[in-house]
Amino acid sequence: MEWLELCIKTTSAGVDTTGARLTALGYDSFLVDDEEDFRLFLEQNHQYWDYVDEDLAQSMRGLSQIRLYLENDDRAQDRIAALRQELDKLKASAPLVGDLSLSVRVQRDEDWENGYKQYYQPIPIGKRLIVVPQWLSPENEEGRLPVILDPGLTFGTGAHASTRMCMEALEELIQGGEQVVDLGCGSGILSIAALRLGAGHALGVDIDEKAEDVARENAAFNGIGAGRFTAMTGNVLQDLRPIASACPEGFDLVIANIVADVIIPLAPLARQLGRPGSSFLCSGILETRLPEVEAAIQGAGMHILSRRISEDGWCCLTARI
Repeated sequence: MEWLELCIKTTSAGVDTTGARLTALGYDSFLVDDEEDFRLFLEQNHQYWDYVDEDLAQSMRGLSQIRLYLENDDRAQDRIAALRQELDKLKASAPLVGDLSLSVRVQRDEDWENGYKQYYQPIPIGKRLIVVPQWLSPENEEGRLPVILDPGLTFGTGAHASTRMCMEALEELIQGGEQVVDLGCGSGILSIAALRLGAGHALGVDIDEKAEDVARENAAFNGIGAGRFTAMTGNVLQDLRPIASACPEGFDLVIANIVADVIIPLAPLARQLGRPGSSFLCSGILETRLPEVEAAIQGAGMHILSRRISEDGWCCLTARI
């Protein structure tokens, strides 16, 4: 089936007014792309990242638009013409809405459902692992351990330096049979990699309840069931007890591939989750924030064993609890 994507240019001040008119006209499902909303979202959630992709930030600059979709059927052109007339009326009565120009683009079902897949290819990581998109069956002549994922929109595809460095560290840390907790598990990639390398059990925790389902599904793609992988929604900074109770004797490895502003308060809690002699693996740290994170880890009574720094300035630390 073909669809038509209708894009209406407006302003931040006019988004609500334009959206209300569309709703009154019977368009009850549409998407809003607005620079001001994006800016507010970043400001209100700054503790969750140190870095925002420059291409994404650039794409949002000056952007205020509403997108909606119509089936490309016999009625589509008449509906578009009627919508143009209504937008002209709205522009005349509400000058703050902008020019309300309307552009139309044809989009097929498969473009929505599968278009993103072309950007994901197998990624060899370290000496033993390879991240494989779930819809591919690539040649694996080197006999690497496949970590099979349907990454979708959830963080953790293996493409980012912070994730790659964690996986390289896991090759050294996993000896076999370990109890692992992955804080901020996202797609579950690090839990799955640890299990592929021989860990006994992994607990993946994320504050986003959608990540719980995604991580569990990705584990299943790898033939890993509930006996070896558990997914949980939770916030370790607010309540440590559900996570700690999952392994009362203490985890052998605590992983946190998040950002500096979360790792810093997390450090003493990671020490509580581990047992003496276990490891804390953390990544997602910009090099400019490395001294702060190291100070927090050492202040929590842990000893830093190794540092990895990528060419683009991301850091990964391994510490002994």
